Amino acid sequence: MGATDGRPGGVYVAAQMLLLGALALSARHPRRGLASALGLLAMGAGGAVMALAASRLGRRLRADPMPAPDAELRTDGAYAFARHPIYTGLLTFAAGLALLGGGWRASGLWVALLVVLTRKTRLEEQLLIERFPEYAEYAERTPRFLPRLPCC
Repeated sequence: MGATDGRPGGVYVAAQMLLLGALALSARHPRRGLASALGLLAMGAGGAVMALAASRLGRRLRADPMPAPDAELRTDGAYAFARHPIYTGLLTFAAGLALLGGGWRASGLWVALLVVLTRKTRLEEQLLIERFPEYAEYAERTPRFLPRLPCC
């Protein structure tokens, strides 16, 4: 099935890809200085978080919010700190692109990506609760994107 096959998840995937592409284009002439260094750092950190979380899912990883037929609920590793660590990494990576691109347009694209991913996670979480009733309890104790600080 394609990214825009009529299911809401497909619309979110398409919007996510368009926004990431627009952010990448905004960074094609990167700024220099501290913003550039911070942007590259954020891109590296976000990429590492995505890779770590994705490795936990293995071949079950998919862009569509519908769980794979053979999906298993993951609550360990990166998933012990955030329910959607891949999206956390993606948002961090995208923030790096926005820093490189600079300006209001890049910031607006990042905010739009945050909105799309938030809506996508709500759909994904509904589907996960239907598939794994224990997901509701996991969601109660685990933040969506940002891990809790040890002090709080």
